[in-house]
Amino acid sequence: MCFNDNCCPPAQIFQESICGNFNGTGAAVTVWSAPAGAYFSGTFEIFNSASSPTATPVTATTTSTPAGALSATPGNSDAQSVDQPIDFAINAPIGATGKFCITLYKRVLA
Repeated sequence: MCFNDNCCPPAQIFQESICGNFNGTGAAVTVWSAPAGAYFSGTFEIFNSASSPTATPVTATTTSTPAGALSATPGNSDAQSVDQPIDFAINAPIGATGKFCITLYKRVLA
């Protein structure tokens, strides 16, 4: 147990990056989740390929503070940073393809 700042090392901040591809199913698909409080911040991004066959945008939601909402038409991307992320789901029309990237930040006490 520490009684002053001199005996405890400072918390370390770790950054994790996750990227992947998605194929549209016409329904929301959760591509990442974590227990509440596991990460203090995160940036979430989707890219809808220009070759996606429909003008309907790909959307994504993040359970977080505030709640995250993304939307990208073919050939475009959208990104948002949020606090306390818990999960990330992508809803892409059938035939749509693209990528997602997630950057997460975690505070770890030594």
